[in-house]
Amino acid sequence: MKRIELFGCPMDVASMDETVGFISTRVFEKQFTQHVVVNVAKLVNMQTDHELAASIRACDMINIDGMGVVWGARVLGKKVQERVAGVDLFDRLLQEASTRSFPVYFLGATNEVVECAAARCVSRYPDLEVAGYHHGYFWDDEQAVVNDIRASGARMLFVAITSPKKENFINRWKSELGVDFVMGVGGTFDVVAGKVRRAPPWMQRSGLEWLFRVFQEPKRMFRRYFVTNSKFALMLGKAWLMPGRS
Repeated sequence: MKRIELFGCPMDVASMDETVGFISTRVFEKQFTQHVVVNVAKLVNMQTDHELAASIRACDMINIDGMGVVWGARVLGKKVQERVAGVDLFDRLLQEASTRSFPVYFLGATNEVVECAAARCVSRYPDLEVAGYHHGYFWDDEQAVVNDIRASGARMLFVAITSPKKENFINRWKSELGVDFVMGVGGTFDVVAGKVRRAPPWMQRSGLEWLFRVFQEPKRMFRRYFVTNSKFALMLGKAWLMPGRS
């Protein structure tokens, strides 16, 4: 797989199938893998949040999620064929976990949402072993949650907490989690549990999934998307005008 760099962030140019194959092989061989998907908001925030930047750069695989990043890379002459959406990768990895008997652990969201998400995932993949789950409001005792994950016997950990908390939590505790693979999945549990609807496929393909989320959660998403998208457009314009376009 080829790796490119955009605004100081290394990113792997890989298809969904290549990504799933790479991760599945490493889990099978018990090689620890720290994974992250990168969108416009993360690229923008990495410019000023040095802890987030360090947590992302520490990952063994960094996929491009948002279409804005795909387009931005193409504008600057970097070849990117497709994005690897975190919610789609989550589903593909559950399928692999079910087939290969990799126990999984779900961390994040509310008690109600994570419990519902776990149940729905087992309903979709009956052979899936959910080693455990825990809500995402545990910051007064992170060690206890880490201990629970390690004791569960999970091989794969999915963390559905907002950025940058999830990236920094994963990077901070990775050596004590006892899993072979860990990935931040953002609001995926909300989608799986039916709390939030995902954008129609045409909006996903058009790069308008962010707008659909703003319509659903305007108070929470408006500033995040409009501010970061504007900053990214400015970053992109400056980079495009620079000699060498790097």
